[in-house]
Amino acid sequence: MIERQTDNAPGKRARLRAIAALSVFVALLAGLFVGRPGDLYLWIKALHIIAVISWIAGLLYLPRLFIYHTDALPGSVQSETFKTMERRLLKVIMNPAMMIAWVLGLYLAWSVYGFRGGWLHAKLFCVVLLTLVHVHFGRAVADFQRDANRKSARYWRLMNEAPTLLMILIVILAVVKPF
Repeated sequence: MIERQTDNAPGKRARLRAIAALSVFVALLAGLFVGRPGDLYLWIKALHIIAVISWIAGLLYLPRLFIYHTDALPGSVQSETFKTMERRLLKVIMNPAMMIAWVLGLYLAWSVYGFRGGWLHAKLFCVVLLTLVHVHFGRAVADFQRDANRKSARYWRLMNEAPTLLMILIVILAVVKPF
């Protein structure tokens, strides 16, 4: 019998690998805070950027899965495969990446900027909007899991643009600091 990636065993192994990777990440963070290297800010900033990249990658990929999933017949092998992909992307990559990005981003906003600056407030507002998009996508994953999606492929194509636009605004605000 051929083992497919959508079977339970590969899913459990992927979950264990994700937990191990997340544990290493948390251990690295703890080591940085305990050891307090002189370049702690740069380490935190680098880890924040890595988390943000992972989160954005998921936010850009998940609606693409929704577009294709919309065309799959409920209960079909294709639909069940999309369900597995969507669930794993959300739970194993996107949720942890979002939480890490938030924690490290708030730490940087507090420790470096004291939560001051119009650009920072605007950036945080955009990150809140990005988080709301994430929550919306999470609810959509749950809808697809129940074969209860009521949105069209066109809707998901449009929603695919929301993370892109917010990402552009966030990067400009963080780098240029226009106000």
